[in-house]
Amino acid sequence: MLWGTFTLLVLVGSGLLLADHLSPPNTGEPSHALPLAADHTALDRELAPLLARNPGKTGAITLVDGIDAFAARAMSARQAGRSLDLQYYIWHDDLTGRLLAREAWLAAERGVRVRLLLDDINAGGKDTPLLVLDGHPNIEVRLYNPFRNRSGIARLLEMLQRGFSLNHRMHNKAWIADGRVAIVGGRNVGLEYFSASEESNFHDLDLLLFGPEVAQASRIFDQFWNSEAVAPLSDLGELSLADIRAIVEDIGDDARTAAAQRYLERVEGSPSVRAYLQQSLSPHWSDRIRIVSDPPVKRPGDDASHWLVAKIDASLRGAREAVLLVSPYFVPGDDTTELLVEQAAEGRHVGVVTNSLAANDVAAVHGGYGKYRERLLTGGVHLYELRPEAAGAEAADAGTGDGDAGGSGDDRAPARRGGGSGSGSGSGSSTGSSGASLHTKAFLVDAGHGFIGSYNLDPRSAYLNTEMGVFFDDPGLAADLRAEYLYLAGPDLSWYVGLDARGDLYWLDAAGPEPRLLRSEPEAGRWRRIQAWAFRWLPLESQL
Repeated sequence: MLWGTFTLLVLVGSGLLLADHLSPPNTGEPSHALPLAADHTALDRELAPLLARNPGKTGAITLVDGIDAFAARAMSARQAGRSLDLQYYIWHDDLTGRLLAREAWLAAERGVRVRLLLDDINAGGKDTPLLVLDGHPNIEVRLYNPFRNRSGIARLLEMLQRGFSLNHRMHNKAWIADGRVAIVGGRNVGLEYFSASEESNFHDLDLLLFGPEVAQASRIFDQFWNSEAVAPLSDLGELSLADIRAIVEDIGDDARTAAAQRYLERVEGSPSVRAYLQQSLSPHWSDRIRIVSDPPVKRPGDDASHWLVAKIDASLRGAREAVLLVSPYFVPGDDTTELLVEQAAEGRHVGVVTNSLAANDVAAVHGGYGKYRERLLTGGVHLYELRPEAAGAEAADAGTGDGDAGGSGDDRAPARRGGGSGSGSGSGSSTGSSGASLHTKAFLVDAGHGFIGSYNLDPRSAYLNTEMGVFFDDPGLAADLRAEYLYLAGPDLSWYVGLDARGDLYWLDAAGPEPRLLRSEPEAGRWRRIQAWAFRWLPLESQL
């Protein structure tokens, strides 16, 4: 026990003293976005007339539906002729992940330069397929804040040693084709992000952008790609010839399976895909769209005035009429709680949509949120918690009771998507799935200002992770985001949370013919409630 304790102290102590010096260096050659050309690629030629009719403006289309989000990535990869720059926190090795990796491989086969930047915390166990991609002469893979040790006990010991520095992750999401098209928002790559899971899918949101602001997405990518926090995958592992042959032979197999064919048929049948093929999409055009990101490295004590947290705080403080927030992981802390309560006290409508305990995949986060729920409600903030499945499913909590729905203070408008001509179609979850969870990260200030990106309103996004997103000042994009907020906050998808006359929490279920008041965390089992309650009191908020 003494030797074990001593070893652990040495590991943790060396990690504290050496910090980021323990991470592998970026030995890769610096590279940058390739220069644009007037008509070099299919994307150049396709976008030229649109950009000519809207000089100085960036076009934007909201991607609400997971099918549309997959199609936008796949189709832009197929049209690319110069470069693909792909930056993600998670890239699952599942059907959709392999299909999009295949698109990147096929693009490389045509001579397209592909740069793939992934956060290493979720790349564990995927070295073999990633190294095969990296082995293509036109593809390079780099990892953010990577482990030197790729598996086994050595990786676990390194995690203990670097526990503090490894907590800083790259949460950015960007898909950039030819420097002409950028997809920025909340989605990672995986079944649940593209309405392809049979179990549970995310409600999520991206922006498809084309025009001058895409250059900023490329600049952000270059900053991360060449930063000290990144290392080439080729420095960390190698493959045998047998591994390479086995994977290369299987590259086309996924697209030929029955599951892939069914999914690709859904993609081809998407109204947005048909509108694209008919050249009838109607994007929002604006010169008030800005792509923003945290710096590649965020250290305690650094000047945070140029971090995303400062920009978001300033935007929220500028509200005059309303603040509508959507954050799956919502841990506002004292400062943001005070800000939202002040806004409500001054007569502004403040509403928040977040995950319920039953829909949240991290009980600790819900415990952190629970510390502020009563204070927010007392201060006049409207809270909506997403159901884990569509309304109509039988409630799992047998202890809930019915009550009068009146007097809840709920002033919701009818929740329907639509409005903006650039919005995607359909809902964010698959018709074949049995559950849903919130993953959209966005907010709307007043009638026109907003943000869509990867940033949760929690301490992790503020001070630990790097985040990325889009600020806009445009009535069309604002209408799209407002419609999505109302859809998510509507009774079919969310419970309205309130306080009764005694100050006790209730959840209003207004989806059925008779409204019901639920008196404890709906559809969450006892053990999960205990977990959330325990995490509420543990000193972990800075890590949530």
